[in-house]
Amino acid sequence: MVKHVHYLDYAATAPILPDVREAMLPYLDDRWGNPSSIYAAGREARKGIDEAREKLALAIGATPEEIVFTGGGTEADNLAITGAAWGSEKRKHILLPKLEHHAVLDTCEWLAKIGFDVEFIPVDATGLVSPDDVASRLRDDTLIVCLMLANNEIGTIEPVAEIAALCRDRGVITFSDAVQALGKIHVDVKALGVDLAAFSAHKIGGPKGTGALYVPRGVRLVPHTHGGGQERGRRSGTENPAGIVGFGTAAEIVGNELESEPLRWTNHRDRLRDALLALPDVRLNGHPTKRLPHNLNVSVKGVVGEDVLLMLDAKGIAASTGSACQSGSVEPSYVLAACGIERRWAEGALRFTVGRRTTDADVDAVLTELPPIIERLRSYKR
Repeated sequence: MVKHVHYLDYAATAPILPDVREAMLPYLDDRWGNPSSIYAAGREARKGIDEAREKLALAIGATPEEIVFTGGGTEADNLAITGAAWGSEKRKHILLPKLEHHAVLDTCEWLAKIGFDVEFIPVDATGLVSPDDVASRLRDDTLIVCLMLANNEIGTIEPVAEIAALCRDRGVITFSDAVQALGKIHVDVKALGVDLAAFSAHKIGGPKGTGALYVPRGVRLVPHTHGGGQERGRRSGTENPAGIVGFGTAAEIVGNELESEPLRWTNHRDRLRDALLALPDVRLNGHPTKRLPHNLNVSVKGVVGEDVLLMLDAKGIAASTGSACQSGSVEPSYVLAACGIERRWAEGALRFTVGRRTTDADVDAVLTELPPIIERLRSYKR
């Protein structure tokens, strides 16, 4: 049994919503049929998938036929980029900023090894991509521009619609990883003008292992999974009815709460922000206003983020940092590095992301426990 924690890491994953769990249970029990089967049990499973597809489509401004269900956001990212790449005979140029999710970065890196020309777009200190920088780098052989709608670490919201318009005029595909944005801000894929967009269930209170890719009519996408021809031939493999139904239910719930919940999250976030920035040598990361309503990323000078997290965890507080521990060595966040943040600041990055269950008590716990932890860690270096 996991002890009670003050959970402030919703950008990593969100607890499954009670109504989502209830919606999924029948598809783990009575409605267990293969959705490709024509008998009653299969038809029941297919009906659940079809209804979920309609709910997700409504949540993002798409049509049901434009939704391809996947095994998660990472698979959706991979399918979008490799599917577009394999469908192109002449265009081999790929543009993206270095602060994309690793599911995007690593896919593009792999494509670079097999002959594609991958070029990075610079970002400013807040993580924003300039449309002018994109326009100046578009070439006759540019295939795709990858630009996440909102950054998972620093919360910065990118000018995707403006950049998609530039790309459309040049016949360039625009792909947006919108995993962090769904349920936090209004997402309308038609208004954004993107050609492809990826989503994930577990970031909005749905189940893990379920994602989706928006693929409008006319966009050529070569599948990377072959077999039974499911999802209109774009992603073969027996569908996961329970997971998909859970995703659709979660999308419907967060869509209905977009007018109320983000405002509550912003109040929690801003209270945390104001108190933490009042501490000595603490700075904000990401854009001050063009950011997700639930995301706060700060850097604390003179400490290492992982040390802070371990001490917070001992106090029952769950948060995150942009750093990754690999091969026994801690490296600062590559996102902050892309923004030009100095190492002495980047290594002290902390990310707090609030959500549906966040209360004033959770914020109080951070504001009570974090300052003495920072002081204690800084004292070790004196």
